[in-house]
Amino acid sequence: MIKIIIITGHYGCGKTNVAVNIALRLAEKGEKVTVVDLDIVNPYFRTADFGGLFADKGIELAVSQYANSNLDIPALDFDLGAIINNTGYTVIDVGGDPEGAVALGRYGDVLKSRSDAALYYVINKYRYLTSTPEETLELLREIEAASGLKCSGIINNSNLGELTDNKTVTAALDYAEATAKAANLPLLCSCSEGKNLSGVEKAFETEIYVRLPWN
Repeated sequence: MIKIIIITGHYGCGKTNVAVNIALRLAEKGEKVTVVDLDIVNPYFRTADFGGLFADKGIELAVSQYANSNLDIPALDFDLGAIINNTGYTVIDVGGDPEGAVALGRYGDVLKSRSDAALYYVINKYRYLTSTPEETLELLREIEAASGLKCSGIINNSNLGELTDNKTVTAALDYAEATAKAANLPLLCSCSEGKNLSGVEKAFETEIYVRLPWN
Protein backbone atom coordinates (compact mmCIF):
# COMPACT_ATOMS: atom_id res chain seq x y z
CA MET A 1 0.00 0.00 0.00
CA ILE A 2 1.28 3.45 -0.92
CA LYS A 3 1.56 5.63 2.19
CA ILE A 4 4.04 8.25 0.95
CA ILE A 5 2.51 10.20 -1.95
CA ILE A 6 4.92 12.52 -3.74
CA ILE A 7 3.36 15.05 -6.14
CA THR A 8 5.38 16.83 -8.82
CA GLY A 9 4.84 18.35 -12.25
CA HIS A 10 5.47 21.29 -14.52
CA TYR A 11 5.15 24.79 -13.10
CA GLY A 12 1.50 25.82 -13.21
CA CYS A 13 0.07 22.35 -13.83
CA GLY A 14 -2.04 22.51 -10.67
CA LYS A 15 -0.04 20.00 -8.65
CA THR A 16 -0.49 21.83 -5.35
CA ASN A 17 -4.26 21.80 -5.73
CA VAL A 18 -4.05 18.07 -6.43
CA ALA A 19 -1.89 17.54 -3.33
CA VAL A 20 -4.32 19.50 -1.16
CA ASN A 21 -7.28 17.48 -2.43
CA ILE A 22 -5.52 14.16 -1.86
CA ALA A 23 -4.66 15.13 1.71
CA LEU A 24 -8.20 16.27 2.45
CA ARG A 25 -9.73 13.14 0.92
CA LEU A 26 -7.54 10.92 3.08
CA ALA A 27 -8.40 12.93 6.19
CA GLU A 28 -12.12 12.60 5.41
CA LYS A 29 -11.64 8.84 5.53
CA GLY A 30 -10.25 9.14 9.03
CA GLU A 31 -6.61 8.64 8.07
CA LYS A 32 -3.74 10.37 9.82
CA VAL A 33 -2.17 12.70 7.25
CA THR A 34 0.93 14.89 7.17
CA VAL A 35 1.53 17.30 4.28
CA VAL A 36 5.15 18.18 3.55
CA ASP A 37 5.78 21.36 1.56
CA LEU A 38 8.98 20.93 -0.46
CA ASP A 39 8.08 23.67 -2.95
CA ILE A 40 10.99 26.09 -2.78
CA VAL A 41 10.32 27.43 -6.29
CA ASN A 42 6.87 28.99 -6.39
CA PRO A 43 6.02 31.77 -3.88
CA TYR A 44 2.39 31.96 -4.98
CA PHE A 45 1.01 28.42 -4.83
CA ARG A 46 2.24 26.51 -1.79
CA THR A 47 0.66 23.95 0.47
CA ALA A 48 2.07 26.07 3.30
CA ASP A 49 -0.70 28.56 2.58
CA PHE A 50 -3.33 26.06 3.75
CA GLY A 51 -2.17 25.63 7.32
CA GLY A 52 -5.50 26.80 8.72
CA LEU A 53 -7.55 24.50 6.51
CA PHE A 54 -5.32 21.55 7.33
CA ALA A 55 -5.50 22.24 11.06
CA ASP A 56 -9.31 22.25 10.91
CA LYS A 57 -9.21 18.81 9.27
CA GLY A 58 -6.62 17.36 11.64
CA ILE A 59 -3.88 17.36 8.99
CA GLU A 60 -0.34 18.09 10.13
CA LEU A 61 1.84 20.40 8.03
CA ALA A 62 5.63 20.26 7.77
CA VAL A 63 7.05 23.34 6.13
CA SER A 64 10.21 25.40 6.08
CA GLN A 65 10.16 28.46 8.32
CA TYR A 66 10.77 30.50 5.14
CA ALA A 67 7.81 29.10 3.18
CA ASN A 68 5.62 32.19 3.42
CA SER A 69 8.35 34.82 3.64
CA ASN A 70 9.10 35.11 -0.10
CA LEU A 71 12.78 34.77 0.75
CA ASP A 72 14.78 32.90 -1.86
CA ILE A 73 16.30 30.51 0.67
CA PRO A 74 16.00 26.77 0.00
CA ALA A 75 15.98 25.93 3.72
CA LEU A 76 14.38 22.63 4.66
CA ASP A 77 14.41 22.65 8.43
CA PHE A 78 12.47 19.48 9.20
CA ASP A 79 13.29 15.78 9.37
CA LEU A 80 11.49 14.07 6.49
CA GLY A 81 12.80 10.69 7.58
CA ALA A 82 11.13 11.03 10.96
CA ILE A 83 7.89 12.26 9.41
CA ILE A 84 7.48 9.34 7.02
CA ASN A 85 8.29 6.85 9.76
CA ASN A 86 5.17 7.93 11.63
CA THR A 87 2.07 5.86 11.06
CA GLY A 88 -0.35 7.35 8.56
CA TYR A 89 -0.03 8.98 5.16
CA THR A 90 2.47 11.58 3.99
CA VAL A 91 1.66 13.83 1.02
CA ILE A 92 4.74 15.63 -0.32
CA ASP A 93 4.24 18.67 -2.56
CA VAL A 94 7.41 19.11 -4.64
CA GLY A 95 8.39 22.28 -6.48
CA GLY A 96 7.68 22.33 -10.19
CA ASP A 97 10.19 21.42 -12.87
CA PRO A 98 13.74 20.06 -12.35
CA GLU A 99 14.73 23.01 -10.18
CA GLY A 100 12.10 22.12 -7.61
CA ALA A 101 12.84 18.41 -7.80
CA VAL A 102 16.38 19.04 -6.56
CA ALA A 103 14.97 19.58 -3.05
CA LEU A 104 13.33 16.16 -3.23
CA GLY A 105 16.66 14.68 -4.25
CA ARG A 106 18.06 15.56 -0.83
CA TYR A 107 15.88 12.80 0.56
CA GLY A 108 16.38 10.38 -2.32
CA ASP A 109 18.12 7.70 -0.29
CA VAL A 110 15.42 7.77 2.39
CA LEU A 111 12.59 7.54 -0.12
CA LYS A 112 14.20 4.89 -2.33
CA SER A 113 14.36 2.58 0.66
CA ARG A 114 10.60 2.77 1.12
CA SER A 115 8.42 0.35 -0.83
CA ASP A 116 5.37 2.37 0.19
CA ALA A 117 6.53 5.59 -1.52
CA ALA A 118 5.41 6.69 -4.98
CA LEU A 119 6.21 9.71 -7.15
CA TYR A 120 3.24 10.90 -9.21
CA TYR A 121 3.58 13.31 -12.12
CA VAL A 122 0.76 15.82 -12.65
CA ILE A 123 0.16 16.88 -16.26
CA ASN A 124 -1.81 19.70 -17.87
CA LYS A 125 -2.23 19.73 -21.64
CA TYR A 126 -2.99 23.45 -21.59
CA ARG A 127 0.29 24.57 -20.05
CA TYR A 128 3.24 25.91 -22.01
CA LEU A 129 5.91 23.27 -22.69
CA THR A 130 3.59 20.35 -21.86
CA SER A 131 1.00 20.56 -24.64
CA THR A 132 2.17 17.34 -26.31
CA PRO A 133 3.08 13.93 -24.89
CA GLU A 134 6.63 14.36 -26.19
CA GLU A 135 7.16 17.66 -24.36
CA THR A 136 5.55 16.32 -21.22
CA LEU A 137 7.67 13.17 -21.20
CA GLU A 138 10.87 15.16 -21.69
CA LEU A 139 10.12 17.26 -18.62
CA LEU A 140 9.20 14.16 -16.64
CA ARG A 141 12.59 12.60 -17.37
CA GLU A 142 14.32 15.83 -16.29
CA ILE A 143 12.43 15.79 -12.99
CA GLU A 144 13.33 12.14 -12.43
CA ALA A 145 16.99 12.91 -13.08
CA ALA A 146 16.98 15.89 -10.72
CA SER A 147 15.20 14.05 -7.91
CA GLY A 148 16.89 10.68 -8.35
CA LEU A 149 13.47 9.00 -8.17
CA LYS A 150 11.39 7.20 -10.78
CA CYS A 151 7.80 8.16 -11.41
CA SER A 152 5.12 5.57 -10.63
CA GLY A 153 2.07 7.08 -12.31
CA ILE A 154 0.48 9.97 -14.19
CA ILE A 155 -2.27 12.26 -12.85
CA ASN A 156 -4.15 14.19 -15.53
CA ASN A 157 -5.05 17.65 -14.26
CA SER A 158 -5.58 19.34 -17.63
CA ASN A 159 -7.45 22.57 -16.99
CA LEU A 160 -7.88 26.20 -17.97
CA GLY A 161 -8.43 27.51 -14.49
CA GLU A 162 -11.87 28.99 -13.93
CA LEU A 163 -12.66 28.56 -17.65
CA THR A 164 -12.49 24.77 -17.33
CA ASP A 165 -15.60 22.83 -18.37
CA ASN A 166 -16.41 19.27 -19.39
CA LYS A 167 -15.14 19.85 -22.91
CA THR A 168 -11.82 21.11 -21.54
CA VAL A 169 -11.36 17.89 -19.59
CA THR A 170 -12.57 15.42 -22.22
CA ALA A 171 -10.52 17.08 -24.97
CA ALA A 172 -7.37 16.30 -22.99
CA LEU A 173 -8.09 12.62 -22.34
CA ASP A 174 -6.34 11.32 -25.47
CA TYR A 175 -3.32 13.47 -24.60
CA ALA A 176 -3.26 12.03 -21.10
CA GLU A 177 -3.52 8.45 -22.33
CA ALA A 178 -0.80 9.04 -24.93
CA THR A 179 1.50 10.61 -22.34
CA ALA A 180 1.05 7.69 -19.97
CA LYS A 181 1.69 5.22 -22.78
CA ALA A 182 4.83 7.06 -23.89
CA ALA A 183 6.09 7.05 -20.30
CA ASN A 184 5.11 3.39 -19.85
CA LEU A 185 3.20 4.39 -16.73
CA PRO A 186 -0.41 4.01 -15.61
CA LEU A 187 -2.80 6.92 -15.97
CA LEU A 188 -4.10 7.01 -12.42
CA CYS A 189 -6.93 9.52 -12.77
CA SER A 190 -8.24 12.70 -14.37
CA CYS A 191 -8.98 15.54 -11.96
CA SER A 192 -11.54 18.31 -12.04
CA GLU A 193 -14.62 19.61 -10.29
CA GLY A 194 -17.49 17.16 -10.32
CA LYS A 195 -19.51 19.21 -12.83
CA ASN A 196 -16.73 18.69 -15.41
CA LEU A 197 -16.31 14.93 -15.10
CA SER A 198 -19.27 13.54 -17.04
CA GLY A 199 -18.08 10.70 -19.27
CA VAL A 200 -14.58 10.74 -17.79
CA GLU A 201 -13.12 7.40 -16.73
CA LYS A 202 -10.86 7.18 -13.68
CA ALA A 203 -12.26 10.49 -12.49
CA PHE A 204 -11.01 12.09 -9.28
CA GLU A 205 -13.30 14.90 -8.16
CA THR A 206 -11.42 17.88 -6.79
CA GLU A 207 -12.30 21.25 -5.34
CA ILE A 208 -10.45 24.40 -6.32
CA TYR A 209 -8.44 25.58 -3.33
CA VAL A 210 -5.49 27.13 -5.14
CA ARG A 211 -6.47 30.26 -7.03
CA LEU A 212 -4.55 32.94 -8.86
CA PRO A 213 -3.33 35.57 -6.37
CA TRP A 214 -5.12 38.36 -8.22
CA ASN A 215 -8.54 36.62 -8.15
